[in-house]
Amino acid sequence: MSKVDAQRAMREANYARRHAGDAARRVTPAAADEGPVVPTARPRSTARAVAAEAVSPAAEAVSPAVEVERCGHQSMNGRSCTREAAHPEKSHRYS
Repeated sequence: MSKVDAQRAMREANYARRHAGDAARRVTPAAADEGPVVPTARPRSTARAVAAEAVSPAAEAVSPAVEVERCGHQSMNGRSCTREAAHPEKSHRYS
């Protein structure tokens, strides 16, 4: 058996192992006639909802004051410069 034949056999065995349970997971026509399955809605966590409401107005009020216009120079890999616009430094600082 060559190396390629061994790789093919291993690939076929892995495929068979992964797809062995697919027949059991498939929906039969009788099971499909039982009706649609309606997912139940999970209630939102009250602590999470309260925290989101408390953070949102404060973040909106602070953002414009703290926001500084950035240089925005793009590097070759897609990162942008985080220094302020028209910075005197010759190099860019990417994040």
